[in-house]
Amino acid sequence: MTFFTFLRDNLRWLGAGILLTFLSSFGQTFFISLFAGEIRAEFGLSHGDWGGLYAMGTMVSAIVMVWAGGLTDIFRIRTLAPIVFGILGIACLFMAFNTSVWALPIIIFVLRLTGQGMSTHLAMVAMARWFVSTRGRALSISRLGFSFGEAVLPFMMVSAMAVLAWQNLWIVMAAVAFLGAPLILWLLGQERTPQSHAKSDQALGMQGRHWSRKEALTHPLFWAIVPTVAGLSAFGTAFFFHQVHFTEIKEWSHISFVAQIPIYTGVSVVAMLAAGWAVDRFGAGVLLPFVLLPFSLGLVIFAFAWSPMIGVIGFICMGAAGGAFGTIIAAFWAEYYGTKYIGGIKSLGSAVMVFGSAVGPWLTGIGIDLGFGFDRQLLAIAAYFVFTSLILFWALRAARR
Repeated sequence: MTFFTFLRDNLRWLGAGILLTFLSSFGQTFFISLFAGEIRAEFGLSHGDWGGLYAMGTMVSAIVMVWAGGLTDIFRIRTLAPIVFGILGIACLFMAFNTSVWALPIIIFVLRLTGQGMSTHLAMVAMARWFVSTRGRALSISRLGFSFGEAVLPFMMVSAMAVLAWQNLWIVMAAVAFLGAPLILWLLGQERTPQSHAKSDQALGMQGRHWSRKEALTHPLFWAIVPTVAGLSAFGTAFFFHQVHFTEIKEWSHISFVAQIPIYTGVSVVAMLAAGWAVDRFGAGVLLPFVLLPFSLGLVIFAFAWSPMIGVIGFICMGAAGGAFGTIIAAFWAEYYGTKYIGGIKSLGSAVMVFGSAVGPWLTGIGIDLGFGFDRQLLAIAAYFVFTSLILFWALRAARR
């Protein structure tokens, strides 16, 4: 089957995945961090204060995600997605009209749970369950929604804030989220068969069986992959979360930084599609230990970059790694643990990811408050990824034996 034939025959379901990943942008750190300066000024918060509140809301969302993610093993995506979009839109409205600092972690909690957490989770579970031999391809295409959001929204929001109050932009995002509910109902009006039900029994995991969530938790491979999943979420999030601070210490304009994000996105799109093909050909486990090494290189480049133009090289490295990792890790859960309980198992991975995204900005924010600039922290983070890649290499090698 050619790529375009696959796209034509599955456009409705792939479109639903793209819509889910795009609307997840409103709960992603790269989007929320665009308003970090305005939020800190509005409520009189330091970098550490804002990072702490953000971490508080995100950590609670990670805990709830363990339960909420398991709902995909009980209910259809068509049932859950409109509810998630509706709650996401309400959270956007609360961000627009909030005047109390104590409400910030609650709003962050809902944005992160419905945006980064459930919208992403629904898309990845749907693709992993609905597709088997073309799973990598489906996962990579569905993730184009992330890329579109990362490419368009930062420049659009920063430019719009020059003429509009930042609260008004959140009202617009709420309207977009609400419109997503009827749209996804239309896209999924025709269920995909024969794998439309959560009880699909077509793709087995290790040892030729389906693994339950409890069994996955007792297997060493799960805990070997946790540092990688948590680390990328933690420090990838921190990189975009502290973009205002980073551009200040580099003496770059913020607009020059966000103007380069489309380059990051373009590279990540190419990497996502290439990773989808590679997963279908070689398997996720073969690729996973090596995928974050370019990310480490990108962080080192940013640490020493003396101009935004040098940062382009860093964005290329990070985009290649980040785009490929998203596709590979989503395929990994189904490939190694089967699809029968994929919702519950992947919810553990999603919870780790959300938890990491809470810890990263908080820890790096404390470091900034203590006088350790984020550019200096990038070198330690790069070393961390090299170490976790080595752990993952040996763990996957043992699992394949």
